[in-house]
Amino acid sequence: MESPVLSSALPSQPAPPVARSVRDHRIDAMRGVALLMMFVDHIPQSLLNRFTMRNVGFADAAEIFVLLAGYASWLAYGRGFRKYGVSVCLGRIFRRCVLLYIGQTIMVMVYVLTIRVWRHYTLVPVDFLEPELAHGLSWVWRVMMFDALPSNLNILPLYIVLLGGFPLFYVLMRIHRSLALLLAGAMWMLVNLDPDLNLPNWLDPDGWYFNPFAWQFLFALGASAAAETERRGADFPRVDLLAGCCVLYLMFSALQAFPWALWGLPDLRPFGAMIMPEKSWLSPLRLLDVMAIFYLVQSSSAARKWAAESRMGQILARVGRHSLEIFVVGTVLDLYARLLFSTFGDGWLLQIVVNVVGLSILLALAAWLDGYRKRQRAAKAA
Repeated sequence: MESPVLSSALPSQPAPPVARSVRDHRIDAMRGVALLMMFVDHIPQSLLNRFTMRNVGFADAAEIFVLLAGYASWLAYGRGFRKYGVSVCLGRIFRRCVLLYIGQTIMVMVYVLTIRVWRHYTLVPVDFLEPELAHGLSWVWRVMMFDALPSNLNILPLYIVLLGGFPLFYVLMRIHRSLALLLAGAMWMLVNLDPDLNLPNWLDPDGWYFNPFAWQFLFALGASAAAETERRGADFPRVDLLAGCCVLYLMFSALQAFPWALWGLPDLRPFGAMIMPEKSWLSPLRLLDVMAIFYLVQSSSAARKWAAESRMGQILARVGRHSLEIFVVGTVLDLYARLLFSTFGDGWLLQIVVNVVGLSILLALAAWLDGYRKRQRAAKAA
């Protein structure tokens, strides 16, 4: 039986049939890039993370990940409400949240058990695992209920909360798209004015590192972008003035955020030692950064062609199509890479081995998962 709340938000006239659209490989490729950069960024000792986007802008891979999660959620479930009905689509959202929860549980258990075993043989830096998780079992229920979010294991809980709230956002979108974005933006602005508005975190008095009341706006912007693209049946229009403003802003962001001192270069920051925009509650400069990147890519036919036809574009898109599996495996590999560096040093040989082996595992996993999915579809079609 369909939810009366969702049903009442639907128009009285029959909805037009949802056409099967051609997959936009740019979304998959961007998500693939974000996943690989998250793998690299979560290894502080890795020299490779000097070349990720967090060094050339205010935003980093996490913003790309959440924005595209919203975009993909509309494609998967926003159209699904009209095509399959409310009850079926709610069931699909619930199953996806369960899979995300299983992935989060696997990562937490691997982290805790690995570090507890590893420290029997060698010292492990205390920041690899919060002290509250190092002993006893009192932490289990807190972690399972998201009352405690360990470092580097806090983005999937955010995703679960945002996806769980997607039906409400869908209702607001069907009532009026501007209303949905206005409410989401107002909540984001309220958090930026009062960062104490957050969910509690037993491990951090400041609450969730990714404040869901702020990050929901980025998720909502991604979903709205997907809805607009679907309505238009075409890419975002390429407005030269807007594209130029995006490029200029990204140039400023790159100059201001680049670690000049780390590279031994003259400091070219336009505003000197400016306080970097806060990631926890998604400061406006970070939001503008990721939206500028998104607009330039999504309004570019050249980017669409590159993602669909080039070898590198297809490799990255393959990674992005299996985001949950790649993220879980990549996060586990991050832990072992950090332990190897802390135990054996971060010399060049180990740098090469860790990064080459880690990235190769993720790319090979994406290729295997893609082949497995194709074989399943072929068997179902047969």
